[in-house]
Amino acid sequence: MNTATLTPDAPELVALKQDAKVIGLVGLAHASSHFAHLLLPLMFPVFIREFGFSYSELGFLMSVFFVVSGIGQASAGFVVDRFGARPVLFASLLLFVLACVLASLVTGYTGLLAVAALAGLGNAPFHPVDFTILNQRVSAPRLGHAFSAHGLTGNLGWAAAPVFLVGITTLLSWRTAYLAAAVMYAVILLLLLVQRDQLRTEVLVRAADQPKGQDMAFLRMPVVWWCFAFFMLSTMTLALVQNYAVSLLKALHGVSYEMATLTLTGYMLCAAVGIFVGGFVAARQANSDRVVAACMAAGAVLLALCATGWLGATGTMVALASTGFAIGIGGPSRDMMVKKATPKGATGRVYGTVYSGFDVGFAISPLLFGALMDRGWFSSTFYVAATVLLLSVFTALGVGRRIHR
Repeated sequence: MNTATLTPDAPELVALKQDAKVIGLVGLAHASSHFAHLLLPLMFPVFIREFGFSYSELGFLMSVFFVVSGIGQASAGFVVDRFGARPVLFASLLLFVLACVLASLVTGYTGLLAVAALAGLGNAPFHPVDFTILNQRVSAPRLGHAFSAHGLTGNLGWAAAPVFLVGITTLLSWRTAYLAAAVMYAVILLLLLVQRDQLRTEVLVRAADQPKGQDMAFLRMPVVWWCFAFFMLSTMTLALVQNYAVSLLKALHGVSYEMATLTLTGYMLCAAVGIFVGGFVAARQANSDRVVAACMAAGAVLLALCATGWLGATGTMVALASTGFAIGIGGPSRDMMVKKATPKGATGRVYGTVYSGFDVGFAISPLLFGALMDRGWFSSTFYVAATVLLLSVFTALGVGRRIHR
């Protein structure tokens, strides 16, 4: 692992094949982290049948996952800046292997809590790791496309998990599915070990006369907390769709379980297409904060239309899926926005802190929107989600004002 006094910027231009290899490896790692988000939720029906757990008990497992991930993500950024992204990435994948093996052996709730904690800890470092590698190893003119591919592979990880885990559970058993997932993570870890030279990053060397607390200086930058607020608010809408879209469509329009689930799949696919398109937008548009704000505003309008009931069942399903496309376009520009707000030598720390807002949003959203739905306020749930997304527009513009000063 090389060292330098400052973490370098991305190279101006290297061979496309070289950049593509780095982007592909980082994308594979990112997909594996999103796959881990669904390790437990996809098995909730199985756990209810096998162990008789309540929905509250199962929901708490995901709270544990995201609390551990959020705290760990903020902390992981310091580790990445000090020791490099590569060893932290390898440790994360090893934690996923252990979590899957443990999941295949659990006999009760305590074991599942341990799985949630292990998987959450494994998930924690991925954003500071991924963006440190991409910012250092990918040519500057291709960073927009790199961020697009990064977001796209995350969505593909979400899409692959149901097919993999539910498919194997149906054919064999849920314990076998977890063992197969452990093997999958081990293979990914082996591949990245073989290609480790592509993942090398340079680290910040602490000067002997560096003042105490210098590593924490970035926390005094208002732009970091504006970025954190943006991630928290925008993620709450994603969490609403993932957790409650099926129930909302059924409650408001009597949509069948199959069609509501298809709408959720459509949202994810539209988001993936949006992220792909957004890579070209991010590469050409200098004012990334304005792109992000426009995309979030469009998403908020679509959610508000879903709340009105004017569109009927089919129109609401189309509008909800289209929300994914609008928000997806802003994804790569969002990552460029954070890059512009990041001082040299603090990539891991800033991305770790900012992206912990992602975990906070996922932790808060079920509590807020679940309370509204428990009271039967289904239309209000969409209206509140639209309002939260509009607040994220305000924070994105706030980031832009501080970047362009």
